[in-house]
Amino acid sequence: MRASIAMATLTWSAALADDTTRHTVLFNSLEAGHSAFSTSGVKLAVDRFDRDGFVALVSIGTGGRLEGGGRLPVLARASALGAALGGYQFVRRWGVATLLAGPELSFEVLAGLDGTQPLPLRKGLRLHGEIWARPTEATLATASVIVGSARGAAWARLSWGLSLFGAYFGPEVIGAIDRTGYRKWGLGLHATDLALGPSRFRLSAGCQFEGSAQEPLRPGPYVALAIWNPL
Repeated sequence: MRASIAMATLTWSAALADDTTRHTVLFNSLEAGHSAFSTSGVKLAVDRFDRDGFVALVSIGTGGRLEGGGRLPVLARASALGAALGGYQFVRRWGVATLLAGPELSFEVLAGLDGTQPLPLRKGLRLHGEIWARPTEATLATASVIVGSARGAAWARLSWGLSLFGAYFGPEVIGAIDRTGYRKWGLGLHATDLALGPSRFRLSAGCQFEGSAQEPLRPGPYVALAIWNPL
């Protein structure tokens, strides 16, 4: 999983939370398939999440994947990625739209039959846009797009959900590419805004097709879990 992929779960629409006076959200996420990546961070609102205003998001993540060799991968890529973003959120009756931008840092280590090779630290700019909308009182639609120059990567997710048992259930579509030739797309089901005490969850699973420039796309399952806690 490319480092930027996990960022899909990081800009939570805190307007969905019960207490809209909150202005801080802690989050953690894990996505696993042929590859895996975990991210943690904090999102801050200058005023409140239920109002228009400036927001900031700081995150750090680590993960890895196997590459090359067709059915027998010959290279392991470990990644670490950090970002500090600032932007603005627009709160309307239909939902929330957020635009963020800021610097990102990327560090990778390659391991293969010839040994281990750390790659130079890369610096770049990340752009992040996200919409959480309620077309009706019983439905939720989301769209997320992340582009980062440190990895030359882009990621997107679309989802739709129907309100059942206090959460939203429905389909999702994900896709990603980066400068190494890595690409991925997947189709799955998600459950969003599950509640357990003060914590909120998003759980999703499905089938994905993932591969690099040196190999065909490989089908396989994926699972993802995200947890956020408003403070």
